[in-house]
Amino acid sequence: MRYQRPKGTADILPGTSEKWQFVEETARKLFAAYRYQEIRTPMFESFDVFSRTSGETSDIVTKEMYDFHDKGDRHITLRPEGTAGVVRAFVENKLYGPDTPKPVKMYYMGPMFRYERPQSGRQRQFHQIGVEAFGSESPELDVEVISMAVNYLQNLGIDDLRVAINTLGDKQTRADYRQALIDYLEPHFEELSDDSKERLHKNPLRVLDSKAPEDQLIVDGAPSILDYLTDDAQKHFDKVTRLLDDLGIKYDVDHTMVRGLDYYNHTIFEIMANAKELGEGYTTICAGGRYDGLVEELGGPQMPGVGFGLGVERLLLLMDSKNFQFPDTFGLDAYVVGIGDDASVEALKVVQALRKQDFKADKDYLARKPKAQFKSADKLDAKFTLTLGDKELESNTIHVKNMADGNEVTVDINEVKDNFAELISKNFK
Repeated sequence: MRYQRPKGTADILPGTSEKWQFVEETARKLFAAYRYQEIRTPMFESFDVFSRTSGETSDIVTKEMYDFHDKGDRHITLRPEGTAGVVRAFVENKLYGPDTPKPVKMYYMGPMFRYERPQSGRQRQFHQIGVEAFGSESPELDVEVISMAVNYLQNLGIDDLRVAINTLGDKQTRADYRQALIDYLEPHFEELSDDSKERLHKNPLRVLDSKAPEDQLIVDGAPSILDYLTDDAQKHFDKVTRLLDDLGIKYDVDHTMVRGLDYYNHTIFEIMANAKELGEGYTTICAGGRYDGLVEELGGPQMPGVGFGLGVERLLLLMDSKNFQFPDTFGLDAYVVGIGDDASVEALKVVQALRKQDFKADKDYLARKPKAQFKSADKLDAKFTLTLGDKELESNTIHVKNMADGNEVTVDINEVKDNFAELISKNFK
């Protein structure tokens, strides 16, 4: 039988995994500068964690979640996104308490799972990097989250960005707009897709997010939520746009954007990039917004929150399309050639000594002839080749060759074991 990975998954092989590490490490360094700390939550949660937060009419809950009953008949879901699990952990561990400084800033990274049609940059097991900040209603925190996302993408060489923002307002705004949408859509009921017919009275805002062509024609004439903002909601949104202007972050206001999850309110945003590998025109690679009622929904106190998430697979496709030059973190500093059994044992000692000095070092483990070992050193692009045989063992010496210019010196083997950096500085310019 031939075994293959499940459909919609990928093997991240050596040579590619280094790119993933770079993207993750870049995130960790930037997020630390903004004072965000890492949180790691389980890859599976109770079904209710996502059905309550994502919305029963969302595509995630109705079509995409991997859910099952375990041996204890518990209804379990593989996490389809990161925010709900972080909120559950925030509540369960009482991070809302007075002893925890606010806002509480956290980030996460790891695999998520959705049953959907696999395509370029979109898998059934995919990976997200995201941030969440709890405990402040300030529009300034909304803008910090947006600016951090923009900074992160720019640090990865992605400058051709489009930032789209909108507001979903407060409870009163949503109630008024919900009714306005129903009034507008009801006369078009028979023209709507089956999904939108079902959502019309449960959550009409979901109709605005429909990709069905028949729905998009109708939605084009729908009223704008910006016309239904309360004074408080308008004030919050005005502050967000003003702060974005102050920071020099260009943006477009898109009043039709609602996001694919039901827990958002006030500021929402999407950051798009232009790359043919991801589709025609601009494609969303990062999205997020404010969710002031989500902590309360999962049993905590009233506690505002804001965050974003982005897909790593899509991000890497985009970086490759931009010919981003990833740093070489797997380069070989020294290859030690041992000629003979005794020399091979000593070569291992030298390799271990170099590694303890933080040099990347390697040797032959296949008992190959010297010529084959030298070929390996060349193929691996080693900066230095170190050679020793029986004669060198007798004199306690080793040959060190700079592969860039061919210069070679013979030194006491202890110089290599004790301080290779000083040896290089002294003998090679």
